Amino acid sequence: MYSSAAKRLLHLFGTPLGSSTNHRIIRYRPLQSLISHSHFSTTVNSESFVNQSPNVPNSTSSTADQIPNFSNTTSSTADHTRRPRAEYQDEQARVLQASLPHVIRLGWSEAAMIAGARDVGLSPSIVGSFPRKEGMLVEFFMDDCLQRLSDMIDSSTEELKSLIPSERITKLVKIRLEMQAPYISKWPQALSIQAQPVNVPTSFKQRAMLMDEIWHGAGDDTADFQWYVKRTVLGGIYSTTEIYMLTDNSPDFCDTWAFLDDRVKDAFDLKKTVQEATYLAEAVGAGMGTSLQGFVKRVFQG
Repeated sequence: MYSSAAKRLLHLFGTPLGSSTNHRIIRYRPLQSLISHSHFSTTVNSESFVNQSPNVPNSTSSTADQIPNFSNTTSSTADHTRRPRAEYQDEQARVLQASLPHVIRLGWSEAAMIAGARDVGLSPSIVGSFPRKEGMLVEFFMDDCLQRLSDMIDSSTEELKSLIPSERITKLVKIRLEMQAPYISKWPQALSIQAQPVNVPTSFKQRAMLMDEIWHGAGDDTADFQWYVKRTVLGGIYSTTEIYMLTDNSPDFCDTWAFLDDRVKDAFDLKKTVQEATYLAEAVGAGMGTSLQGFVKRVFQG
């Protein structure tokens, strides 16, 4: 269940999380001590991610202080500034936006993009200007969903404050996954496109930003090792719920939301969170040795 979370932790120790830029604007945490902010376009050169490492904070707090406090988050928006997102050319953005309604019938494909180009009165040849075609279409959708989620958080601050932290997380993850519901029959194709090596750097950054946005909406203002742990655990919850949703035939995905609610409640249960972190350390330890596993055990059990 937490294999995807393990992958994210591997990336966190080997790949810096940068800020994404696009045709709209969103918030992103300015934690310079934790992550580097280098604007990137949707045409990412994967070589730029080689031989880089994040600035992991050097915490001097006791191991007891390092236990993630999932149940005690405070609302903080002051440190969540708005940054420009990756800029599409105006005509490209119009084509990508117009292509989305065709995805339901044609999939995440060049055919959908050609249909979108025709809808906005442009020559289908413009699709040739997209270097990664289907990859850029999926990324555009992910950016658009993140923007809509961010706007919803801004407009629902008081409503979110009235909920306990676990309910905030559940609500925000559900809202984000519901955006994929119209495309559910084609979403396995989208996941396959995101997993292609040329698309992985951007796909990972988009998902990292999504986890950060959800925690921000839940009122999290963590600025130490907990920042990584919380987003890693949430990434595992999000990914497993996303996969569960693909095979859910219940009305309005009610089984998926019950599954999500159970997973979030488990994560907010400290004992189960410790167990999940141990499993994660064992999975990561297989690729990184036992040092990280021992570290995580000391942090959570010390």
